[in-house]
Amino acid sequence: MGFPCNQFAGQEPGTDAEILEFATSNYDVNFPMFSKIEVNGDNEAPLYTLLKAAQPGEGETSDITWNFEKFLVGKDGSVLARFAPPTTPEEIGEALAQYL
Repeated sequence: MGFPCNQFAGQEPGTDAEILEFATSNYDVNFPMFSKIEVNGDNEAPLYTLLKAAQPGEGETSDITWNFEKFLVGKDGSVLARFAPPTTPEEIGEALAQYL
């Protein structure tokens, strides 16, 4: 699932429809895209409050560092892992194997 956010160098300033069109036409995105949200700060979406509390990351703060930071969530809703933005789907697949 993708949650667009414009908090990182203004990279997603468009409407939800514009962001979806850009992601699908330029990156062949084929996963569900949701409405734009905030992931850090006073107006962060409750989902990200929960994700960051469960997997605070390795930095001085639990803040999301950049677009494409990823979380692995189990079918029971538990937050299993957090991955830095450059982590590839293949690397996540390797980590995923331990949870199957």
